[in-house]
Amino acid sequence: MVEGPRDIVVGLDIGTTKICAVVGEVLEDEIEIVGVGTHPSVGLRKGVVVNIDSTVNSIRKAVEEAELMAGHEISAVTIGIAGSHIKGFNSHGVIAVKSQEISEEDIDRVIDAAKAVAIPLDREVIHILPQEYIVDEQDGILDPVGMTGVRLETKVHIVTGAVTAAQNLIKCANRANLDVLDMALQPLASGDAVLTQEEKDLGVALVDFGGGTTDLALFTESAIRHTAVLGLGGNNLTNDIAVGLRTPMKEAEKIKVRHGSCLGALVRKDEMIEVPSVGGRKPRQLSRQILSEIIEPRVEEILTLIDQEIERTELKDLLGSGLVITGGSAALPGIAEMADQIFQLPTRIGHPRRISGLVDVVNGPMFATAVGLVLYGAEHQTRRTFSRTEGSIINRVTNCMKSWFRF
Repeated sequence: MVEGPRDIVVGLDIGTTKICAVVGEVLEDEIEIVGVGTHPSVGLRKGVVVNIDSTVNSIRKAVEEAELMAGHEISAVTIGIAGSHIKGFNSHGVIAVKSQEISEEDIDRVIDAAKAVAIPLDREVIHILPQEYIVDEQDGILDPVGMTGVRLETKVHIVTGAVTAAQNLIKCANRANLDVLDMALQPLASGDAVLTQEEKDLGVALVDFGGGTTDLALFTESAIRHTAVLGLGGNNLTNDIAVGLRTPMKEAEKIKVRHGSCLGALVRKDEMIEVPSVGGRKPRQLSRQILSEIIEPRVEEILTLIDQEIERTELKDLLGSGLVITGGSAALPGIAEMADQIFQLPTRIGHPRRISGLVDVVNGPMFATAVGLVLYGAEHQTRRTFSRTEGSIINRVTNCMKSWFRF
């Protein structure tokens, strides 16, 4: 996948705020992180590409930085996909078993039956995620191969996205001289990086609080039960700060990262911050309490909308492990305490795990998706490739999507 003698996997998180490339070496029992590259993202809005050239330039710079650190030339990546166009729903499939013993062929047939649903022409299946199998009314089976039965059912979660959004992501990577080996839903990848198996078994809500969107994934009994995308994120906080403090967007982002807090109670009333002005005016000194008063209601709004989405699924009582928040905006002080109050669930901040090497470099929640893409890519190696030499992007995506997630 990358030129060199070692087995290397590269995760490329093409986010609204930043582009992040993480290089991992596949070892026997873990992934060793050997290179990391980041660059501000220019050309995306709410997780969707709006400027091809700017996005390609940002990807190239992040990849070059990762190449220098890892000492390898990167030629292929696993990328994440997000955005308000992502939709998830549950489906059900039933077949009769040909012979009394269930085989891999029967698994393929029952999943084909489950995905035989009407999908608009402008949308395509991204993931088919089995939740459980049912053999002759015996439910809760995770792997029925080899079992005896005459009727096989499956419950799956199907994730779909806009074909054009996937095409544009792949086109940007290809123009940066990269092949796309695989594509994964960003909260699914983040879950691989930050959640423990015990949390997935007991039930957990993963909230990926990114720059352009906030993504939700609900897990119970080791399976993903619900996914949703909210078109609000950290950029809305930055915009509120820019307007409220009358400061440029770039400075507002710096102020948010350095001095931001979700709870005014955590900020001393006498603490002051310097706020640059627009139009060449002199910087001003303002109370950090004012900054907190701008951030707090917006974060409360976003978390409340996510809580309402969880309530609609009627799965909240099954989330025994509580809530895990990850993504760049999860680094804001006080967000876990606010989430505790809103969701009435135990909350923690998700940091990447199951890795070695440059752990201190990627230890923040903002690297969860990129590290998760490395883990996902290592698990699904050689699944599919969107090569930049296979002809037109439209034909390539159309043909390759037909082979996605054949079990």
